[in-house]
Amino acid sequence: MSGTRRTAQRKMASVGRRIGDQLRIAANLVRWALLGAVSGALAGLGSWCFLEVLDRITNLRTGNDWIVWLMPAGGLILGGVYHYVGGRASRGSTLLLEQIHEPTDWVPRRMAPLIVLGTWGSQLVGASVGREGTALQMSGSLTDSFARLIRLRDDDRRTLLIAALAGGFGAVFGVPVAGAIFALEVQSIGRVRYEAIVPALTASVVGDRIVRALGYEHAIRLQLDPRIDTWLLLKIALAGVCFGLAGAAFIEITDGLRRTMSRLVSWPPLRPAIGGLASIGLIALVGRDYTAMSLPIIDRALAGDSLSFAVFALKIVFTAIAIGTYFPGGEVTPLFAIGATLGAALAAPLNVSGPLIAAVGFVAVLAGAANTPIACTVMGMELFGGAAALPFAAACIVSYVFAGHRSIYSTQRLTVDKAGRRLDLRVAVHDWWAHTTHPHRRNR
Repeated sequence: MSGTRRTAQRKMASVGRRIGDQLRIAANLVRWALLGAVSGALAGLGSWCFLEVLDRITNLRTGNDWIVWLMPAGGLILGGVYHYVGGRASRGSTLLLEQIHEPTDWVPRRMAPLIVLGTWGSQLVGASVGREGTALQMSGSLTDSFARLIRLRDDDRRTLLIAALAGGFGAVFGVPVAGAIFALEVQSIGRVRYEAIVPALTASVVGDRIVRALGYEHAIRLQLDPRIDTWLLLKIALAGVCFGLAGAAFIEITDGLRRTMSRLVSWPPLRPAIGGLASIGLIALVGRDYTAMSLPIIDRALAGDSLSFAVFALKIVFTAIAIGTYFPGGEVTPLFAIGATLGAALAAPLNVSGPLIAAVGFVAVLAGAANTPIACTVMGMELFGGAAALPFAAACIVSYVFAGHRSIYSTQRLTVDKAGRRLDLRVAVHDWWAHTTHPHRRNR
């Protein structure tokens, strides 16, 4: 009887432990859902304000063609502001990833207003920059200020910064699931940080819902319904090679220009001014289609228009000049333009539907350049419909492989290389230190 009683007691204790574990898991889930919701609310409110003003600035620039000729002066002003006021905030998205890897200091509060005003200024004068960098930096700065207010410890702060990336990306592009996956995937090549999945998804969904609830309308994209067969997937995979190489070319050209400008131009405010001069020289030669985010040529590509290979090449050059000479803003929307227009150019040689391959290129170049194939596959499905899931996945994965170990984010870590070898701790630490001390060095 005594043995039976002891067995029953052990079973009851085991049940009690399991119930206790479940309660702790539930409490932790609720806690992170609430923290993620706060981060998402900050991202959503900030993104709505940013996007609404950005649309008005775009309309102002397109209605007054003379404004682009102010790009050198605008670059000088923006470069001066960042040089004399920016401090650590001028490191942008690379600083956010660094703080996720090794939390050492708070993200500067000034990062949010600086990047928002800087991107508005860049867009006003027509510099070929995007809006993702703005969303990530704004959300990261606001969220880290909240973390400082409630005195989160370093491990929790790291997790909340991941949620901030998700909230910013999901809100600004209207892709809540892709936003969450992007934040989990982007810090390291070869590792997805599932420990932050609850706050990341919560932040991305909340941020997106707030932007929409406040009345901002994202562009409505054509919903694809392709007839998929093996031959089509092989063509898409071949296009994926081109998309990966295009992303690699963009990174190489941009990095090379950054190194050259840093070496030859000692006064930082002069660098974007020189970039502005180079851009207006190109505008005089080839026109204004490649300035700012180039939304009209994205729309043309996605509508199935036949475009030459010169279009995507020129967009690479315009964007590399803007980013490489330190105009504030992001790379992602220009990468959308590069991918969509390259896809449109490949449609005839590959005998593939123009809208389909342009949509695939829209996300696949980013998949290679940012090393985020899963997020970009999901983004394609959210924007263009799940019926094209296989083409999106094929192109994004192939692009990811053929882009090599380059990245538009210099502090992105290499955890597992693309030959499948897992790096040991010593190599991973060495890689992080190389990125930190030499911001423009990449793993080749």
